[in-house]
Amino acid sequence: MSFNFDAYYRKMNTGDIIVSYKGSITTEMINNTLEIVESRIGESPEDVRLRKKVYNVMVESLQNLYHHTDELPEDIRGEFEGHFGVVVVAREGSGIRITTGNFIKSDKIKRLKDKLDKINSMGPDELKDMYKFILNHQKFSDKGGGGLGLIDIVRKTGTRLNYTFQNYNNDYYF
Repeated sequence: MSFNFDAYYRKMNTGDIIVSYKGSITTEMINNTLEIVESRIGESPEDVRLRKKVYNVMVESLQNLYHHTDELPEDIRGEFEGHFGVVVVAREGSGIRITTGNFIKSDKIKRLKDKLDKINSMGPDELKDMYKFILNHQKFSDKGGGGLGLIDIVRKTGTRLNYTFQNYNNDYYF
């Protein structure tokens, strides 16, 4: 095993942490995390705008974890259960950094990477057009989404999605 999950999680937990979570992604966890993040961002007019943006991005990110997390690698199934993921929200300068992670089967990496790269290569107008096209033409998947979440995050934040795939074993990445 070339990837040390605990070391990676510790590295994620740097800076001015607002919330950090490692475990099962449940509807209760999602609601609690959203409440915590919302309560820990200030009340000034700038903070209210930031809080709304962070809340929207958190909803999309947590829903992605809940709906798209693969089963856990066999060697850690006893340690964690269900929809396992990690979430770290930290202040970074005048903004907020939201980091999420989950295990994904190796055979899904290329498709996800291609999707992320495509979204990251688009400008605001292209993202808006793609969003409208998907909204009007794509059926919703069995997992409840139409592929809008990642596009919505980039549109709302105006920043690219930063991502890495850490090789866990032959069958999984994190």
